[in-house]
Amino acid sequence: MCPQDFQRLIARVTAQLAGRPVDASLGEWLNTTWPVGSDTYDELASACRTGVVEGWLCNREHGGIRYGRIIKPTPDTHDFSVDVVDMQDIAGPHHVHPHGEIDLIVPLTDGATFDGHPAGWCVYEPGSAHRPTVAHGQALVLYLLPQGAIEFTRDATAT
Repeated sequence: MCPQDFQRLIARVTAQLAGRPVDASLGEWLNTTWPVGSDTYDELASACRTGVVEGWLCNREHGGIRYGRIIKPTPDTHDFSVDVVDMQDIAGPHHVHPHGEIDLIVPLTDGATFDGHPAGWCVYEPGSAHRPTVAHGQALVLYLLPQGAIEFTRDATAT
């Protein structure tokens, strides 16, 4: 796996997401179509773990969170950007999702959760906001952002 292979893998996923509403039904569809243990979930999870080990994912660090935008929104990824974070028992900076956010949760510690969600997919609708939080251990989270849109808020204590 290399960054170019990773982008091709992501493009296969985003091809199935293009044009779909970013809402709760998409989260249900993702968890039914590509559940934990499916070939697609396992391939994405493995690619994320490999990228972190090899240093081309999560190659920045701030406040105990490793992160990085590996893919900017392009036609190749159906206008989704891709960020991956590596978090352990920590809350990240509060932000808003202007067009929504699609997350793949890959626990590195058994039982680790992301915003209370176990391994699998989580979808935030357009206009939603949160402080991304990993609890009960360590997890990688892959973020797909339509048009790469994310707005960090000034109030780091907002919930």
